[in-house]
Amino acid sequence: ACKDLVAPVRDRKLNTLVQISVIHPAEQGLTRYSSTEIVEGTRDPLFLTGVTFPSEYPIYEETKIKLTVYDVKDKSHDTVMLVVFRNKHIWICFLEREESYLSFISFIFGCRTSDGGKVVGTIEVSVVKMGEIEDGEADNITTDVQGQKNPVCKLYRFPTSDNKWMQIREQMSESILSFHIPKELISLQIKEDLCRNQELKELGELSPHWDNLRKNVLTHCDQMVNMYQDILTELSKETGSSFKSSSSKGEKTLEFVPINLHLQRMHVHSPHLKDALYDVITVGAPAAHFQGFKNGGLRKLLHRFEAERRNTGYQFIYYSPENTAKAREVLSNINQLQPLIATHADLLLNSASQHSPDSLKNSLKMLSEKTELFVHAFKDQLVRSALLALYTARPGGVLKKPPSPKSGTEESISQDPPLPVRRQDSIPHHSDYDEEEWDRVWASVGKSLNCIIAMVDKLIERESGGEGSSASTKDVEKDSSPEDSIITHPKEDWYEQLYPLILTLKDCMGEVVNRAKQSLTFVLLQELAYSLPQCLMLTLRRDIVFSQALAGLVCGFIIKLHTSLYDPGFLEQLHTVGLIVQYEGLLSTYSEEIGMLEDMAVGISDLKKVAFKIIEATSNDVLPVITGRREHYVVEVKVPARMFESLPLQIKEGQLLHVHPVLFNVGINEQQTLAERFGDVSLQESINQENFELLKEYYTVFMEKMPPDYISHFQEQNDLKGLLENLHQNIQAKKRKNVEIMWLAATVGTLLSSIIPCPRDDQSASILGICSLNGIRFTCCKSAKDRTSMSVTLEQCSILRDEHQLHKDFFIRALDCMRSRQTQGALNESDDPETGCLTDNKPTSRHFYPVALLLVSSHLLVVWLILSLALLLAKYQ
Repeated sequence: ACKDLVAPVRDRKLNTLVQISVIHPAEQGLTRYSSTEIVEGTRDPLFLTGVTFPSEYPIYEETKIKLTVYDVKDKSHDTVMLVVFRNKHIWICFLEREESYLSFISFIFGCRTSDGGKVVGTIEVSVVKMGEIEDGEADNITTDVQGQKNPVCKLYRFPTSDNKWMQIREQMSESILSFHIPKELISLQIKEDLCRNQELKELGELSPHWDNLRKNVLTHCDQMVNMYQDILTELSKETGSSFKSSSSKGEKTLEFVPINLHLQRMHVHSPHLKDALYDVITVGAPAAHFQGFKNGGLRKLLHRFEAERRNTGYQFIYYSPENTAKAREVLSNINQLQPLIATHADLLLNSASQHSPDSLKNSLKMLSEKTELFVHAFKDQLVRSALLALYTARPGGVLKKPPSPKSGTEESISQDPPLPVRRQDSIPHHSDYDEEEWDRVWASVGKSLNCIIAMVDKLIERESGGEGSSASTKDVEKDSSPEDSIITHPKEDWYEQLYPLILTLKDCMGEVVNRAKQSLTFVLLQELAYSLPQCLMLTLRRDIVFSQALAGLVCGFIIKLHTSLYDPGFLEQLHTVGLIVQYEGLLSTYSEEIGMLEDMAVGISDLKKVAFKIIEATSNDVLPVITGRREHYVVEVKVPARMFESLPLQIKEGQLLHVHPVLFNVGINEQQTLAERFGDVSLQESINQENFELLKEYYTVFMEKMPPDYISHFQEQNDLKGLLENLHQNIQAKKRKNVEIMWLAATVGTLLSSIIPCPRDDQSASILGICSLNGIRFTCCKSAKDRTSMSVTLEQCSILRDEHQLHKDFFIRALDCMRSRQTQGALNESDDPETGCLTDNKPTSRHFYPVALLLVSSHLLVVWLILSLALLLAKYQ
């Protein structure tokens, strides 16, 4: 705070700014470090912006700090002072002559001069160490977040409504997960694709038509794998900064990396309330910028691709996306369960060789559970139809029955030369195919298991000398044929009794796996064979968008877990109903941003495939690990042993934790104005409506599954049903730039993310104080710069006003202070014209013509409209 500054010209108002420079020990020159905001029109400016020296910046007690006060109009150096960094509170004199500052290095307190310099004003400087709160102790909210580096910190102080002061620390951090998650994901996708290619090669002998299709598919698939491997190699070379700037969004090697992924954290220390921490993740909209948006984004491309597959005749068999996904799921289950069953079978034999009844029972239990899952995986009708389809594709396979209107078109497949095969919606039955053979092979696995169970029961019964058989043995004997019954003798070795039965189980299982894998791989061949390389390019685009979305989600989940680790309500909700993840989109529905929004909508929806699992860290490597496949990924989050022990039992036992992503988008810039006046906003309306239904479904599950005492307390404090109805009404309303949707969606999503309610005086305050107590929130625009920063800073100031009693006369000042380019160092990047904000600080450019001419003729008015539109299109294209 400066006092009694002297203006260079009488009666002229000062526009004051303080520049901070540093002289390090053993250095002669000054280094400009930072500056405050500009305070206009007063001789006694009150500065709200602090100056931060982060921990990595070399600052010592001997370091000299020079503070220069500028009148912004002419940047006067007339008043200047040098101080020594010693005390938390110091009064500093400002002198008229800059050359006199060397005489005051020894200055500590008071306003004395030794060279006749005239004192023209004083300034009070309050120094607060990072990680501490003035007149208080640091607590857990200052704990560093794992994976964050290179933070940009800013300090502010704002007056409260009762003329006291609150301290605010704003921190924006990068995350090493920006690159770690894409590399993990690409590695998994390469393994998955290599496995699929191998399964296509092992499909067996096919007729010439299908064999040619397979060869063509394999050629393209191998090229895609090579592309993924090249991208992974390039990403592994990246060092230095842990984020991708918006200027790099079009680089091919960085396609999988999210744009400008940052944690925006506001730490508030107010005189009345407990210290509070508010987090929001800011990231560029997940989109495939290198691929471009000429033909739209994923939402449109996938719909068009599926419609063409369904309606266009082609030499393939049509399977719905659901069936294709089911085929991948069954194949994945086979690959996971087969080695597990083999392992448990070997453990059973080991227990038998040790003649240990308890160990034998436990091993049998594990073997039975895994085998039952294995058998259940093949109950789907898809496997039967796929076996028939593969049979017809083998050399000599013939469909003999005439076409049936219920089962679709039937065509003959002959050999040498093959006849064209049209698309078929289903594979008809025919006399050459024995469908019951699959039933016998599939059922043999269950029968083999039953025989093992019967044998174990008899062995244990004879060992204990008991009478009769267990209930499970009786059930088995009822279902078993006479030749399947087992007769044992007391003196025979357990291992010798069980070994042939285990061998039979493995043989039966191998036969089932061989047939099922080939038939389901044939299903996947149909999708790939339809349109090459379009199908693979769609997969690539979807992988790119998903990778960007997943990196942000993992970052947000880990931060949320660490900040809410000791919140029992949060942990209860996490393993009971999962966590709502709310995305605030600020993209317009105009030009290329339509494609970005279509990409973003699919990428966020695909996050439903992700589950989290919390495990105990056993080493210093605490980076998350991803397992699974494209239809289902599991992210293993490592936490230290002390933190792990505090978790609920369900989480410690490895229960998968699910997230429920919802996206609400409202375009807010000039391009959205054009879209609403001359274009189409149906995409935004449909996305908001679809995600409202998802939010409502989560609310229903939340009310059903959460403990009654929590629900009762929750309903007493929050009219969530009323908020949902209000949100639905706003989504249905045809209101331009309806930002109320954002406020309400954030409010509902936040309340559902916290069963510890906060009282509110005004429901329109939305997120505000509640938003960061629980839940994961993301704010996205094209590049996570201008529109995103405007939204976040508005939200932060609203939190300060509604939850921390920010003085009403300082709301706009605080907002301008946070939005200042001098205080948003990491947001200075500006390689594209991102304009527009929630407060319309930048009006749309207008093209003016003489009004008199326009009144002469309606034709001139039309010409004017066309020219104006052409100029606008040229500008934004």
